[in-house]
Amino acid sequence: MNRLLIFVVLFGVLSCKKEQAAQQQTPEVPVAQVLQQPVDITQDFVGQTYGGSDIEIRARVQGWLLQKHFVEGSEVKKGQLLYTIDPLPYQTKVDQAKGQLAEADAMLVKAKSDLDRIKPLAEMNAVSQRELVAAQGQYDAAVARKRSMASNLENAQIELSYCRIASPIDGTIGISKADIGDFVGGLNLLVLNTVSSITAMRVRFSISEREYLSFRKRILAGGKINPSAELILSDGSLHEQKGQLNLANREIDPATGTLTLEAVFPNPNKILRPGQFARVRMITESLPAALLVPQRAVTEIQGTYQVYVVDKENKLQIKVVETGDRLGDNWIITKGVEPTDRVALVGNAALRVNTVITPVPVKSGTTNP
Repeated sequence: MNRLLIFVVLFGVLSCKKEQAAQQQTPEVPVAQVLQQPVDITQDFVGQTYGGSDIEIRARVQGWLLQKHFVEGSEVKKGQLLYTIDPLPYQTKVDQAKGQLAEADAMLVKAKSDLDRIKPLAEMNAVSQRELVAAQGQYDAAVARKRSMASNLENAQIELSYCRIASPIDGTIGISKADIGDFVGGLNLLVLNTVSSITAMRVRFSISEREYLSFRKRILAGGKINPSAELILSDGSLHEQKGQLNLANREIDPATGTLTLEAVFPNPNKILRPGQFARVRMITESLPAALLVPQRAVTEIQGTYQVYVVDKENKLQIKVVETGDRLGDNWIITKGVEPTDRVALVGNAALRVNTVITPVPVKSGTTNP
């Protein structure tokens, strides 16, 4: 009886050990289903902001700056007076031009009177034709002189008007680069200030020549480039308003090998200012059915990418794959897996081909940013 009891106990111990060994032979491994979904491939480009219009204010006549009629950094309206240059020299020119025009007008009146007096006498041969020709010449000269003096007066009045510098647009004015009492204009091409319209902002950025060729070939093949864009500010926040691609430069910059593009972004809250650096995010390609696997499932060995897939018998098999872009925690796989495949997140585990595992399903996340 004692012998039988000992035998039963020994048999139970051996059975437990066999079950533990069997469990050790089938390790638990996280497994994810290959995810298939539409994906937009985006790319970020470093850009700089410009106003919708950035107008430099310059003096068009020489003179001493007398007054500033605005608050620096404030909003100004189109036609609003900004600067006044000493008008005295130009007012003097206007007065002189008015006097010369009055003199020319008097000479014209006299020349016309002489011509009107001589014409009937010439018809009666009371005076010679030479006197008629001379009177006609004096009259024509007087007409030309009056026109010249009128032009001089107009030019003098225009120069006088340039002494009052007004804003050409509605916008925000910057800090003045000239103080009251400075001599401005003429050969001194100092920019007095800049007025920028910031209700809509331009953002210029560059793409490489290779990227340009890729986009162009895709368009020629019938593809489309999404013109919408997002703007990521320096603090990492996303600008509230989406923009649109506006234009591309006519040439590749030979010094940098890049093509300059421009996008326009609405700026209703006036968060953006000219001169900011930001990242423009654009959709460079749209994939209607991309295959995604977690990055943890992909291993690289000497430039070759591979994944462990789990077959119907829960055995591990290796597949060599080709990878695309990284999106979030996933890779886009362009070749090597099927939508029905399950991939093992083996990590650094020492697992081999044909190893039988106990799959532990994990959920693959979507990756569109």
